[in-house]
Amino acid sequence: MNSVLHGARRIVVKVGSSLVTNEGRGVDAAAIGNWSRQLAELARQGREVVMVSSGAIAEGMKRLGWTQRPKELHELQAAAAVGQMGLVQMYESRLSEHGMASAQVLLTHADLADRERYLNARSTLLTLLSLKVIPVINENDTVVNDEIKFGDNDTLGALVANLVDADAYVILTDQRGLYSADPRKDPAARFIAEAAAGDAALEAMAGGAGSSIGRGGMLTKILAAKRAAGSGTSTVIAWGREPDVLLRLAAGEAIGTALLAGTPKLAARKQWMVDHLQLRGAVAVDDGAVAKLRDEGKSLLPIGVREVQGEFIRGDVIAVRSAAGVEVARGLANYSAAEARLIARKASSQIELLLGYANEPELIHRTNLVLM
Repeated sequence: MNSVLHGARRIVVKVGSSLVTNEGRGVDAAAIGNWSRQLAELARQGREVVMVSSGAIAEGMKRLGWTQRPKELHELQAAAAVGQMGLVQMYESRLSEHGMASAQVLLTHADLADRERYLNARSTLLTLLSLKVIPVINENDTVVNDEIKFGDNDTLGALVANLVDADAYVILTDQRGLYSADPRKDPAARFIAEAAAGDAALEAMAGGAGSSIGRGGMLTKILAAKRAAGSGTSTVIAWGREPDVLLRLAAGEAIGTALLAGTPKLAARKQWMVDHLQLRGAVAVDDGAVAKLRDEGKSLLPIGVREVQGEFIRGDVIAVRSAAGVEVARGLANYSAAEARLIARKASSQIELLLGYANEPELIHRTNLVLM
């Protein structure tokens, strides 16, 4: 069976602390260079790739001369601040060696829970990908403690996969994949090559955290795969030091454990738009805009808006209705209701003149819009 990466255009890759820091010895230049080479090759194949990397705390501990992971949150956050410097420098230099530009993005779970910040982060990441830049993402540990307290970046990687509509999510770890029991303790443990993401039986198989360096165990990876599947993204859990693991997965080779999403990506995103978020308002559009949306798959521009209904802010889900009142689409608004009223029936080139700034040329971008 082909890997879930075979044919995937947009891929999120997450690597854990033990791999990035060679079990806490400090940032592993050779390992990061190896992954960077593979990311660059995937980009040359026309794929868009995002790296979610742990390792800041472990690198900070090494730079500070600490041999034991501290328990105080302010010390963990200080270690993350120190270690992030070395981590991002290493990715930047190694990706540059392979002709790739990179960008550091620090996120919190709160950034992706707030509608406006979600939309800002999504727009930034999609813009970076369109510019052929590889984003390197980590949790912003210096301002929050969720990731430090509750796990590794597995969940953050799943949220990023949701954010950018990834086709596949790869979790590189220090294990070959998922087993029916801990293979380090049970020689009869059975390897799981493929399963449905969200299968309750998987959670029963998973143990606790795998090392003293990171705080994520197989359970966090299973739960992350379940979260990614909610937006139609399938997950692969594989050994990070497997030779050319990303390239072989992309070529179709089945490596590690594949946790498959049960819902196609577009259907999952539509369901999220339709059911998960409450409508905050609506815009009535002319027949020309309806045709552009339905027949040509275009974005909704302000010039096609006849009326703005209700009160909403940037990032809210709003309905798009025809002149007859039929809902034709639903999407994330780039502008508030007050701003939309000012730019309605106007060309996008006039937005900055009318508002004094321009977030986007579209009221709703086509990637944030689903037809009803």
